[in-house]
Amino acid sequence: MKISDFLSRTSDRHFTNSASRARPQTRADIWKSRLSWRIMASVFLTILTIQVTVLALTVQNEQGAHLYRLRETARQVISPALSGNILTPLAPPLTPEQANRIIGTSIIDGIVVYSRNFDVISLHGDPVTLRPKSFDDAIRSYYSADGSFYDTVLRPSEINTSNEGSFQPYYIALRLDSQTTKRAVQDYVYHSILIMFLLSAFVTTVLMVALSRWLLEPILFMRHNLLEASRNPENPDIGPSPFNEKDEIGSAIKVAQTLILQNSENIRQIKSAAQDQIHKLAYYDSLTGLPNRILFVQKLSEMTKDNGTDTARRFAVITVDLDHFKDINDTMGHSIGDTILRSVGKRLRSALPDTAIVARTGEDEFAVTMPLFDGGFNSRDVAEKVQNVIRSEPFRVFNQSFQIRVSIGLATYPDNGTDPDQVLKNADIALNRAKEDGRDTIREYLQDFDRVVQQRFQLLNDLRDAMERDELTLYYQPQLDLTTQRVIGAEALLRWWKADQSKEGGAFISPGIFVPIAEQSGLIVPMGEWVMREACKTARGWMDKGMQNIRVAVNVSGAQFQQSDLVAYTRKILAETGLPPHCLELEVTESAFMHDVQRTIEILNDLHKLGVELAIDDFGTGYSSLSYLRQFPIDRLKIDQSFIKNALENPDDATIARTIVALGHSLGLKVIAEGVETKEHEEFLLREHCDEVQGYRYSRPVPNEKFLEFVASYSGQISSFGT
Repeated sequence: MKISDFLSRTSDRHFTNSASRARPQTRADIWKSRLSWRIMASVFLTILTIQVTVLALTVQNEQGAHLYRLRETARQVISPALSGNILTPLAPPLTPEQANRIIGTSIIDGIVVYSRNFDVISLHGDPVTLRPKSFDDAIRSYYSADGSFYDTVLRPSEINTSNEGSFQPYYIALRLDSQTTKRAVQDYVYHSILIMFLLSAFVTTVLMVALSRWLLEPILFMRHNLLEASRNPENPDIGPSPFNEKDEIGSAIKVAQTLILQNSENIRQIKSAAQDQIHKLAYYDSLTGLPNRILFVQKLSEMTKDNGTDTARRFAVITVDLDHFKDINDTMGHSIGDTILRSVGKRLRSALPDTAIVARTGEDEFAVTMPLFDGGFNSRDVAEKVQNVIRSEPFRVFNQSFQIRVSIGLATYPDNGTDPDQVLKNADIALNRAKEDGRDTIREYLQDFDRVVQQRFQLLNDLRDAMERDELTLYYQPQLDLTTQRVIGAEALLRWWKADQSKEGGAFISPGIFVPIAEQSGLIVPMGEWVMREACKTARGWMDKGMQNIRVAVNVSGAQFQQSDLVAYTRKILAETGLPPHCLELEVTESAFMHDVQRTIEILNDLHKLGVELAIDDFGTGYSSLSYLRQFPIDRLKIDQSFIKNALENPDDATIARTIVALGHSLGLKVIAEGVETKEHEEFLLREHCDEVQGYRYSRPVPNEKFLEFVASYSGQISSFGT
């Protein structure tokens, strides 16, 4: 858009209210401006300085001219009185009577007559300061400091009479009354100063009027507009320029006003764009362009309002989670994952009717709401349609196909809540239940789900309180060597006695209940650190009681292994408790190992350098790779109890157990079996040359005091445990 067009479109809006007052206000501001007064003072003082300088230079000339006139008057008085008949050169040219008459009637106060040889011939009246001795002295004069008299010398050539051929051979020194000269000079200075002030004031006034009109007034006008623009840059209240745009100042003001108006227009456009962007960021997902959770709830609230007979009174609220989507991000990269998320959003949006609202509510979660009309879909139908839309065909990214499965939770308004937030929350609860039930399924909200969530939340709070009140404790289950039949260690197992108001005073909470909650909440990390510290302190106590070379096995969760600085913490605990590193064994499940293989190898190597023993817990139930297993610096494989429990009845489980023992030995590892409950289990493991055992056949997990009693009472023979 051209500047002229821009100004023509905006001038009416900006100039109408301020045009009538802008210039008078500017003129009034001129005499308030410090700049104006500085210019005025500078101009006035400059002119005054110049005139004072001129006065200082001319006052001497004025004084000299007046003294010259006095001398001429005295010469005209004295010359006619001189006698024309001079008998001798030393004869006085004036008689005393003549001299007294001249002194009494003229400005001459004293006369001294000198011969051509500068000899004094006669003296009359006041003494004369000048005493010429030579021609050079004869051309000098003297003006008294107080200005009362003026001494001068008339030379022979100056006092010749008018008689032709008459020549007076005298030098006459005169003292003249110069009071009139002093007054004349004072009058000259006074009048000059008066004229200087009047002239300076006049020139300053004329110059200020010119500067005000052509410089100060435009500058103040521009300043006024700039101040208005700074106070209200979005809509500045500036007046039209009354100055000629053809001169430099007027054109500068025109440019400044154009820039101000352009700036205000730009600010409005930027503000509008920013507000749009803020709204988009606040209410829309930046990756998919779909509404986010906030806008989804807002639109759901609007939909639930009864605005007319055509408005549905029931709505399906669906929450969708992409199953194992994190694995795609971890293995293929986030760029692939982002592309799939965008594709999921587009597929849902295009497959569902316009009345449906599709939103992205989490990293890998979407939400859908759709009105339910009588005789149409119900909530289950909508959920199945969403599931089929995702399942219908794989998502192709860079020539790779990804088959996505989803877990879906659904709730219905108003059946499952009259508040939109509550309905969405209930759909989320149903979604969590779908994920707990194995994923790739649909779960409809039931009130029982809500009670389970509340119970879990309460249990989490109680667990936090239990840690703060030190209500957790460790039990120890003995581990025995099948070859030497010695007690070689114990596994530390966490127990929680939750006090209540029952007759028993409380009850043990199963680790199968509170450990998953701790893992989901992140509480498992500080809990695991507490277990390691307490187990190491206990094992150190065993050593102090003479129980040498009995190790304690501590379970390390996947979160603790990946999130915490396990190596540094282990080193710190060993130093604090004084437990030899080989008396500590860390058990980690193989699923935790496989999360990040390279980092796992680094951590295991660092732990191995500390001297602690390492074991893979529940071996055979995860997804470990035998190629990676060779790189792990582990000491022991622990066969999961499910294989031992069923080994006698299930040939497959027996084969798996047998294979694990053989695999461990081939890799130079010890193999320990847990879940040994009967003598038959023990005999099976002896036949397969399993190294170590642990289970109810020997002892249940017991408090430390009971464990010490077990070790003290053990005969050293496995057969002592009977049949």
